[in-house]
Amino acid sequence: MTSPARATAAALTAVCLSGALAACGSAGAADPETLTVYSAQHESLVRTMLEGFTDETGIEVELRDGNDAELANQIVQEGEASPADVFLTENSPSIAVLDREGLLAPLDQETLDQVGEQFRPSSGTWTGFAARSTVLVYDPAALTEDQLPASIMDLADPAWEGRIGIAAGGADFQAIVAAVLATQGEEATRAWLEGLERNAGVYQSNTAVMVAADEGEIDAGVMYHYYWYRDQAEGGLKGDDARLHLFGNGDPGAFLSVSGAGVLASSDQQDAAQRLVAWLTAPEAQQRLAESTALEYAVGTGVPSAGALPPLDTLGAPAVDPSSLDQERVTELMQEVGLL
Repeated sequence: MTSPARATAAALTAVCLSGALAACGSAGAADPETLTVYSAQHESLVRTMLEGFTDETGIEVELRDGNDAELANQIVQEGEASPADVFLTENSPSIAVLDREGLLAPLDQETLDQVGEQFRPSSGTWTGFAARSTVLVYDPAALTEDQLPASIMDLADPAWEGRIGIAAGGADFQAIVAAVLATQGEEATRAWLEGLERNAGVYQSNTAVMVAADEGEIDAGVMYHYYWYRDQAEGGLKGDDARLHLFGNGDPGAFLSVSGAGVLASSDQQDAAQRLVAWLTAPEAQQRLAESTALEYAVGTGVPSAGALPPLDTLGAPAVDPSSLDQERVTELMQEVGLL
């Protein structure tokens, strides 16, 4: 979930990476290549994964932060004149928009082969570089294990009225809705959203949903796994009483959301941009992700994720082609039912 404090696309903040990642403006550099990266991912995670990139390649990196939808819309509006060379997202629906608009260049096959097929679209124009699992965070004082819903779709039942929380305005929850749409179809998705509009309290962030469940304000809420795991690693300051429920069984509530990386077709630095995406998906960067405090899932072939997390192959995630996630229709449906 991108916080409201992050820069909007209309007022992007350019961040010149320092230290091991980039020696910006270093003396003696003869016209070094500089890549402009529009990034909706957490800056700390991007820095971690790109550690050593500039030192090894001589290519400097300028990050321009925003959220998924805003940056995608910015690139569409800029078209061929976009200064962006690479686009990094928190969730895949926004990069899928650029794919459908024909704004992404095909990635090198060697890059694609570094990531499992389930974490990249069939188009081959972008790839995942991290993943998050959908979970239900709940108050164990309000719900016993046998009272937990079998499916995320059950949360639309009238029995859940006033008992659940969602961060409806965030890219994370909207990606989950996109997975419901892709797996259940529009009629079922609309009915589910109508039930949530009646049943759910709307919060500003995933963290706020977790805190509400922890404090007994709600019985349960929908979010991504890493908010709870990060909090536990930091001493459980916000979610010490809350617990997680994993839906599994191919349920849309077990959706794995992919953070995407793609090269803009309009970039005049194709080789350098391809090298950056290849770096993100290489075993070394994926291992740094796995060992970081981000506690997101590594998606590199053969790279295990952090030991604190349930293994990817135990999550029972539904099979979803990331390119099928329709952000535009999700926005329309959520507006039509009153959740946006």
